[in-house]
Amino acid sequence: MLRAYIVKFCILLFFGAVYSQNDFIQDSLVKKAKRLKFKNPEIAASYLKKGYEINLKEKDTAKAIYFLIEMSELYSHNVNYGKSYDGFWEALLLADKSKDSIAMSKIYHQLGWLYGFYKRDKEAVKKFDISNKIRNRLINKTNKDDMLSYIVSNYFAVINLYRDLKNYDKASVYLDSAYQFQNKIKDKPKSYYLEAEKGYLASISGDFNLALQQLNTAKRHFEVEDPSYLVIIEMFFGDVYKRMKMFDASARHYKKSLEISKKYNRHLNTDLIVYNSLSNLYLSQNNFEESYKYLEKEKTLNDKIFGRSSENSHHLLQIKDLYRIEKKRQDDIKNQERIKQLEHEDKIWLLKSVILGLTILFLLIYGYLVIKYMRNRHKLEKLNLKETQKIKTQKHKEIIELKNKELTQSALRLVEKDGFIKKIKIRLENQKEKIDVVDIKRILRLFEGTSNSNWKEFEARFTSINRSFYSNLKKHYPVLTQTDLRMCALVKLNFTSKDISKLLSISIESVHTSRHRLRKKLNLKRGDNLEEFMDKF
Repeated sequence: MLRAYIVKFCILLFFGAVYSQNDFIQDSLVKKAKRLKFKNPEIAASYLKKGYEINLKEKDTAKAIYFLIEMSELYSHNVNYGKSYDGFWEALLLADKSKDSIAMSKIYHQLGWLYGFYKRDKEAVKKFDISNKIRNRLINKTNKDDMLSYIVSNYFAVINLYRDLKNYDKASVYLDSAYQFQNKIKDKPKSYYLEAEKGYLASISGDFNLALQQLNTAKRHFEVEDPSYLVIIEMFFGDVYKRMKMFDASARHYKKSLEISKKYNRHLNTDLIVYNSLSNLYLSQNNFEESYKYLEKEKTLNDKIFGRSSENSHHLLQIKDLYRIEKKRQDDIKNQERIKQLEHEDKIWLLKSVILGLTILFLLIYGYLVIKYMRNRHKLEKLNLKETQKIKTQKHKEIIELKNKELTQSALRLVEKDGFIKKIKIRLENQKEKIDVVDIKRILRLFEGTSNSNWKEFEARFTSINRSFYSNLKKHYPVLTQTDLRMCALVKLNFTSKDISKLLSISIESVHTSRHRLRKKLNLKRGDNLEEFMDKF
């Protein structure tokens, strides 16, 4: 007996040591990540990823979600939106499976920020609203002040969103709402994030004294509590001084914002806004050299974050909704299992009816009625399942149509951009004596696209949305040339002859000729509609 107790004690001691060791390792990883997140974000992210993998292996979902959120936030601050997006969606799947509502509210909040960075303001507001709804449900179930703080942070995020969109009226409305919730928190210190936003919005209405007072108060706070947020504060100062026509002070604060951003590797997305502001500031002072320098920096950073070669480009062109895809896959599996179950039940009931029919006639009739009832019920359920599947297919088609509309608008904007640049060139030709036309043209060529590059960008996005369009056409009509396929794509998107001629850089008469030849190759009759025909593929 004594020996058995000793064995049990040793086992408990062993497992206690293992768990203590795991906790020590995880605490060490968190400390290392926090220590390096400003100096070397990539190594810090690798520590957080290791912590996530350890907890996933140990099946500690709550800690795994924590490490994923921390890692994804770090990627977001360093404008690696692709990895940040993937991390948050993975965390959301884990939180959903474990019914971790607090984690889900945090993740939806962070996803709102990400959608905001991509200028998808409607999607961003939706994510913030979902986060708020979850947190409102949790107010009476957990620490009320904590939930109110989370709600304030959601409103703060929406304020940022509308401020960036220059919709200052809505930003002011959400600022008032944020203060209302902030005042409900017991013994809560002043939110200097909100104070800074209040100062910035005061400058919009022309109250510069209040604006500078609020920003200076916030600056003194963040110099001690969160120096990395001075990136935003210094940008605010730059905007305020620019509105006050104090251009030297404005430029000084903008450059200070860039220095802090480089030092802490935080809020790097703000650099795009600051570069643009500096370029416009120097342009208003006719300092073309400095304006062009910061315009080039903005373009380089924009290409790094959102360019076609960037890891983020796929997320910009077509954000992959992993949560929705996973949910749809799980629902499809459940539907298939339900159908099989219903078919199996049909066989069982049929067998029971035969057995009952061999015994008593009354039971045969009764069994027949039962079978008939169950079959009808099963048929209705199958019909409902098929109808649900049909609705999902229809929604998918509507999503494709919406993406095609966005693609059409994007192509038209490319055409309008080239037309706008051509108009600028014509105006420059008429003003040769006043400005250096050669330098200005050289600058414009950096932004000017070609019909070939415009088409390649359009065709790449069109193919990613309508994947089987070209292959289906070639299968049924192998005689179609590459030019014919281009015309088919533009007809499918309902481009007018005028827009087609601009995008392909050909005359409208050539467009009509191409459409006529295309109809012949497709064996269409006089009364057949070419646009309707393309919708079949």
